[in-house]
Amino acid sequence: MNTRKFIERIGEKTIDAIEEVGYHFSLLVESFYWLLVGRFVKQPVRLRNIFSEMMKIGVLAIPVVILLSFSNGVMMAIQGIVTLQEFDAESQVVPGIAYSVTREFGVLITAIVVAGRSGSAIAARIGSMQMSQEVDALRVMGIEPVRHLVAPIIFSMLVMMPILTIMADSAALIGGGVYTGIVLELSLGTFIDRCFDVLVVYDVMQGLYKSLIFGVLIALVACSNGFSVSGGAEGLGKATTRSVVMSIALIVMADMIFTYFLSR
Repeated sequence: MNTRKFIERIGEKTIDAIEEVGYHFSLLVESFYWLLVGRFVKQPVRLRNIFSEMMKIGVLAIPVVILLSFSNGVMMAIQGIVTLQEFDAESQVVPGIAYSVTREFGVLITAIVVAGRSGSAIAARIGSMQMSQEVDALRVMGIEPVRHLVAPIIFSMLVMMPILTIMADSAALIGGGVYTGIVLELSLGTFIDRCFDVLVVYDVMQGLYKSLIFGVLIALVACSNGFSVSGGAEGLGKATTRSVVMSIALIVMADMIFTYFLSR
C-alpha cells in the first residue's frame, strides 16, 4: 500500500467515525425528545415497553452481577492481603477494597455484564427486526422506531444501571469482607463498619455518575449496530459482536477519563 492510499484510508476511517458519533448523538437527542415531549404530541413512550426493558436489562441481570461482583471482592481481598503483608500493613486492606469497589470496580463489572448480556441482545433483536423489515413496517404504520425501540432502552438503562451498581458494590464488599474475615479473623460486621468509616458519599456517587454514562453508551452502541445490520445472518452476527466489543472499549476509555478528572 503506497502512502497516498494509506492516507486516503485513514481519511475514510476518520469520516466514518465522525458519522457514527453524529448518528449516536442524533439517536440520543431524538430519544430524549420522545421521552420528554412525546406525551404532549400524543405519541408517548409506552410504559409497558419501559418496564419490559427494565426487566430484561436490570432484573434478569441481578444474579450474574452479584455473583461476579462477589467473586471480584474476594479476588481483591486476596491480592490486597498478599501485597500488604510484605509491608505488615494487611489491616489496610479494608479501605483499599472500599475505595476500589465504590469508585471503580463495582460499576465496571456491572457495565461489562450489561454490555455483554443486554447490549448483545438489544443489537440482535433490533438487527433481526431490521432484516425482516419490521422497522420499515413501524414507519409505515406511523410509529417512530426511535420512540418505540430506543427511548425505552435508554430510560431503562438510566434507571437500572445505578441500581445494579449499588448491588454490585454491596456484593463485592461482602465478598471482600468474607475472605478478610477468614484470613484476618475480622468479623463481617466490623469489616462493613470500617468501610463506612472511610467512605464518604462522594465515593459512592462517583460510581453512580459513571453508571449513567456507561448505560447510555451501551444503549446507543447496541441500537445503532442493530439498525445498521445488513447481509443476512452473517451481518447480524458481526453487528452483535461489534456491539459488545465497541461497548466494552468505550466503557474502559470513558472510565479512564472519568477516573482522571474525578480523582483530581
